[in-house]
Amino acid sequence: MATRRKREEHDNTERWLISYADFVTLLFAFFVVMYAISSVNEEKYKTFSNSLSQAFRQQPGSTANPSRPSLQSLVDKRDARIAAQQRQAREEMKSVEDNLQKALGPEIADGQIGLRQTSRGMEVDISASALFNEGDDKLQGDAKQTLQKLAEVLSRENKAIEVQGHTDNVPIKNAKFPSNWELSSGRAGSVVRTLAAYGVPESRMTAVGMAANQPVVPNDTPEHRAQNRRVSITILSPQYDRGASPQAGGN
Repeated sequence: MATRRKREEHDNTERWLISYADFVTLLFAFFVVMYAISSVNEEKYKTFSNSLSQAFRQQPGSTANPSRPSLQSLVDKRDARIAAQQRQAREEMKSVEDNLQKALGPEIADGQIGLRQTSRGMEVDISASALFNEGDDKLQGDAKQTLQKLAEVLSRENKAIEVQGHTDNVPIKNAKFPSNWELSSGRAGSVVRTLAAYGVPESRMTAVGMAANQPVVPNDTPEHRAQNRRVSITILSPQYDRGASPQAGGN
């Protein structure tokens, strides 16, 4: 019994201090790591915030590099460049219109040809009756003379040209033209070929058949249907994307 009592007196009752010390050490290390991470994020945030401030506005006393252009100055330069391009495009298209007026004055006065500026460029509308016999895509004799005058103007312009054929809504079906699609495409192709023969580069022209899908007036009277039967020749503005879809034309 004496031996057992002596062994119990030497047992270490403070071993929990070792675990407690380990816990405190780990907790301290955890807070040190968290503080370090917090400090890094704060620095990054300050850097990001300063960059945004310098980009959008120049603060009094800012340490931004004065030789570096601000965002506002870049925007102003871009807007000025776009405005200059638009002004130049308008001037170029006005020059094209003046040249067409001089070359096609009699035809315009007779109502066979109409001119108008659109968002796509300068549009020349030629009545189908001035170019073709009814239901045909072969040019009449006088039509070639009109297209020759037009070609003299177009050949001097380094711009893309889109030729659209339009019909009324009366169906056509024969051995040559199964529908108005083929008729309108054939008429556009005939005009393109003739313009090319008179000196307009083929690489600048496209031919498009629109059938009866873009009328300028309702197809409710013979007179209105005659207005819808036309060939529209658009001298595209330099800023217009040639790949965009055609918009409705008009006189």
